Amino acid sequence: MRESLVLTVIGPDRTGLVEALAERISAAGGNWEASRMAHLAGQFAGILLVTVERSRTDELVGGLRGLGGLLQVTAHPAGATPTATASQQVLLELTGDDRVGIVRDVARILAERAVNVEDFESTVTSAPMSGEALFSARAILRVPTGLALADLRASLETLGSELMVDLTTGE
Repeated sequence: MRESLVLTVIGPDRTGLVEALAERISAAGGNWEASRMAHLAGQFAGILLVTVERSRTDELVGGLRGLGGLLQVTAHPAGATPTATASQQVLLELTGDDRVGIVRDVARILAERAVNVEDFESTVTSAPMSGEALFSARAILRVPTGLALADLRASLETLGSELMVDLTTGE
């Protein structure tokens, strides 16, 4: 029987980290199912889903501990898939002036409306004309069927007059 593990990894970025991680997973008979990885501020960070024969889980985890000089790896048993509720997948794109607390405020509005964040990416760059800090975010959301997207957009737009909000259904 196969077990699913969610691995989190972080360490100073350098060439060969993904190869070292993949080699340890493969050596224990594990299968790399899905992942998200990124270079952030000199660090390599990621999260991945691996399946492995239950009898080889300890071997896999031990092999990953051997990467301590390269990466810190934490293994978590994958949780059960949540019960499906009536919802739709929505792509959220936000752009506006950056300020302290903007992610907190967006997350609060989403949570208050029972919107689940399935994927989230954000950056701060310089605005082309003014050079001011510009916040951009892209998220995949799971929105309850009864929530009108116009209402969600209006709520998010209250966070700033210059905040551009785009919501697109994905299903």
